[in-house]
Formats: sequence, structure tokens, C-alpha cells
Amino acid sequence: MQSTLAVPVVQIQPKAIPAEFGLPTYDVCQLGLSSSPSGPVLRVGISVLPATKATLTATQRAYAATKRQPAKPAAVGEGGFGTNTFVVFLLDGRLYKVSGPSATLAKYVLLGQDAARQAPGLPEAPPLITRPDCERGTSAAEKVLGAPAMIRRDGETTLGDLVCGWVNPTSVLSTSVRRTPKAEALMAPIRKAATSQSLPLGDEGYVDTATGRTTIRVGDDKLVDLVPLPARAVDPDLMTKFALAMSPLYTR
Repeated sequence: MQSTLAVPVVQIQPKAIPAEFGLPTYDVCQLGLSSSPSGPVLRVGISVLPATKATLTATQRAYAATKRQPAKPAAVGEGGFGTNTFVVFLLDGRLYKVSGPSATLAKYVLLGQDAARQAPGLPEAPPLITRPDCERGTSAAEKVLGAPAMIRRDGETTLGDLVCGWVNPTSVLSTSVRRTPKAEALMAPIRKAATSQSLPLGDEGYVDTATGRTTIRVGDDKLVDLVPLPARAVDPDLMTKFALAMSPLYTR
């Protein structure tokens, strides 16, 4: 991706993208904003599925439900919304998301307008980007989704942890890893939640029966997340079968 974004250094980096960006529902370019490998980054994503005004509205409602910083309307493309850390907008049948360090909504609108100007020259990604190891979970994943996956987005983090994603027009299911020295502490509220159902995987694992989210702790520094979106009361047996299929990739 060529860029005219007003940043000191622009480097397209094949790094793991935080889950809050919306993976695997966006194809993402990650751009370094400094010469430091650990410096701030800007992420520009295009939705992997076609989008409409209704999709944009649903996306804004889903963001509002997180009760994070309130979003405001953004005059980008065919309309959008944003905060001081991102802007989401509709353009030519796709959603675009620009996300990065704290700034102002006005600056993110300018970045979004720049991305919109460059959008016509971007190549379209193929529908299926797969890793052979992820295939072990496809059958179980599609039972959770309730239909075959139209889009696949598999990859890996810079630490070599596998990322798998299945997408259809109504649901998304993904697996990813968080590396943190606070893994056991982060499991405490999950362990205590009234909606958590225990799984015999890793050092401990739980399915949240209210959202379907499944978390497995491996040692003191690794959390495996298996996440269906939208969050909903997925049959815990289906999530358990999916976790059983995928866990050997993360716990061996």
C-alpha cells in the first residue's frame, strides 16, 4: 500500500493485529509511525465482506454496546463514526477502519479521507487465506457458525502463534493467542463468572455460556482465545468441540 499519510516513517509491518481492530473481518495494513520497532502504529483495514448503510449502523451499535468512549459522526466516504483513536466509514460497498494512537477525531477523519482517496488502487484480497493447521477446526467451526465459512483469514503472530478465522455473512469465529505474564491473574474473573463452564484443556479453560467466548490458559504467560461474534449464547457443547479440535495447536 502506498501512503501519503502524514507520518514520520511508513513501514508496512506483518505483525499481529489486536483483536479490537476487528480481525478477521478486516484485511489490514499496519504502518509504523516511527523508526522504533516498538513504536506506535497506524492500522488501515477493509472489510472482507460487502457492507451497506445497514452494516455501518449495526457496527456503530455494536461499538456503542461496548460502553467505551462515545463515538461521534464522521464525514468520511459515505458516512461513518469515530473517536480519538479510530474512524470507521462506508465506501463503495465496504467498511474501512483506520485505527492508531490517541489523537483527535478530526485527525482520524483526515486520515480516513486520505485512505478513501487511495482505495480505488488497492487490490482485492482472495476470499480464502488459509493455513493447513487451521483446517482441523473447520468442521467444528462451521457448526458454531451455523453455516459454511465464505471467507477464511488464517495467519500467525510475530511470535509464531497461529491465528485462524472463519467468516460468513452473519457470524465470525476466530482463534488467537495473548502472550502476557499476567495470564493467571487475567483468568481469575473468568474463573469466577457465573456464566463460565469449565473445560479440561490447558492448565484451565472456560466457555462463557452467555457469549460463547472460550479462554484457555497455558502456563503462566499464554492465553488462547476462541471467540464467536456476535457474542451470543452459543451451545457450550459446540464451543467445547471446537476448542477440543483446536487446542492441540496451542497447548502442545
